[in-house]
Order: sequence, then C-alpha cells, then structure tokens
Amino acid sequence: MSTLREQMRNKKRIVVKIGSSSLTHRETGDMDYIRMERLVRELSDIRNQGKEVILVTSGAIAAGKNAVNLKDVRVDSQAESLAVKQACSAVGQARLMMIYQRLFAEYNQVAAQILMTKNTIVDNLNRYNAHNTFSELLRMGAIPIVNENDTIATYEIEFGDNDTLSAVVAALVEADLLILLSDIDGLYTDDPRKNPDAEFISQVDELTDDLMDMGKGSTGSSVGTGGMNTKLIAARIATKSNVDMVIANSQDIGILHRILDGRQEGTLFVAKADENFDLPGFVSNLHKS
Repeated sequence: MSTLREQMRNKKRIVVKIGSSSLTHRETGDMDYIRMERLVRELSDIRNQGKEVILVTSGAIAAGKNAVNLKDVRVDSQAESLAVKQACSAVGQARLMMIYQRLFAEYNQVAAQILMTKNTIVDNLNRYNAHNTFSELLRMGAIPIVNENDTIATYEIEFGDNDTLSAVVAALVEADLLILLSDIDGLYTDDPRKNPDAEFISQVDELTDDLMDMGKGSTGSSVGTGGMNTKLIAARIATKSNVDMVIANSQDIGILHRILDGRQEGTLFVAKADENFDLPGFVSNLHKS
C-alpha cells in the first residue's frame, strides 16, 4: 500500500474536483472566498511543480442564486424549476469564472473555461475536439476550469453531478490521478454521520458489486448533488480508464499537497484498466437505469 501511495509523487496530469458544499458557507449559501483562494493557491503551486492541473468545479448555480438574492426556489412545475436553475447558472457561471480568473491571475496562472454536457463525450466529433482543446490548453500551461453547462443541459444531456463529470474528464485527457474533494474523509463501510461504528476504508483495489451497492441511497449535502453513490460511479469510470482516484476531505485544502506527497490521506481507488470499457457508451447510458 505504501508504494502505491508513494507513486502519487510521480503523477503528472491531475484532475481535481470540488463541490458546491466545499465552496459555499453552510449557514448562508454564499461563496467562501477564503476556501477558494486556498484552493487556487494550492493548484497554482502544484502547477509550478511542473504538473498539469485541471479543476472541475461546482458552484455556478449557488453563485447565481446569491447574485439575484434567491435563497429558495419555489415554483409550480419541474419545467419552471429547471428554468430557474438554468437562469441562476447563467448568472453564476460568469461570476464564478470571474472569481477564479482573478485569483489565478494573482499567482501568475492562466485559467480557461470549458463547459460540457453528455453530448461532448457521446458525439465522436465533439469528444475529439474536446480532447484536442484540453491537450492544447495543457500544452500552453493553462489551467482548464470545467463545469457542466447547466444553462442548456436538460435531463437527457446532463451528467447530473460533477463527480461523474470529473471522472469523465480524467478519462478523456488520460489523467494520472483524479482527486475528489468532498465533505467526508473517504469511503466508509457505512455512513459515519449515522453509524458511529462505520469503519474507514483507506484503499480499494477492486470495485466489487458489494462496494457499489454500499453507495446507493447515500446523498450529498443540501447544496451539492452528489453522494457516495456518484463517487463510486466516478471511481468505476476512472479506474477502468486506468486513472487512480482519491476521495478526500476538503476541510483542509492543503490535503492536496499531502496526497501528492504520498501520505495516507483519503481513500485510494487503484486504477485497473479495462480495455473493453466504452466511455461514450457508459456516459450515454447515465440515468437510464
């Protein structure tokens, strides 16, 4: 186990995902600028080590709601609810990127925005172009900032959560490592917030059906959309695409450096490449089960 952890030091292309609950204040739902600044500083320093970094970030809808002073969405129909969320995303995505652009500029880094839907991966030409765009941005030394295109995404073409999106991005760019920053330390045998006897799992060598079943029924915070189930789906995508994945607690953003220094932080899902894994097919079938 220690040697696998030590290999984290050699990872060159790293995708980091952070969720809405890690970017906002729990009491108000407003953006946590101190947390965002620490995240940007960590990523900039990792970039300065000669590594390539991609950030998958949530927070657009939350930022939009804050901007238009909309705390609770009260609508009469699902269509109205979707329209409100998409309108908030349209406002919030621009604000979110403005914050990131300013923060990264302070550390002399260039940030780039990429918005994706399922069609980006399912359509062969879109996937090819997305891969080339990521590759060129990384070659230029930029830090791509990725989010789902919530403004146009509907149920049929949405990923639905950024855990899944980040794993798809990691697979697309052939990353070495995916780090999911969450509000939990990693994978447990049960929900530690409900069961004090739940045991922490530091390493997963194989994603068995029993493990996948453990995540079902778990939900994220009231702010985010992903629970442990989405993280295990992300782990399946990543590991089958030959990408190691770590779930870690975002409470201390400095955990990123400790993970890349080979320390025992979070839960490590060991890559196990599957030559028969069909990424576009898998993405196409999301939400259909």
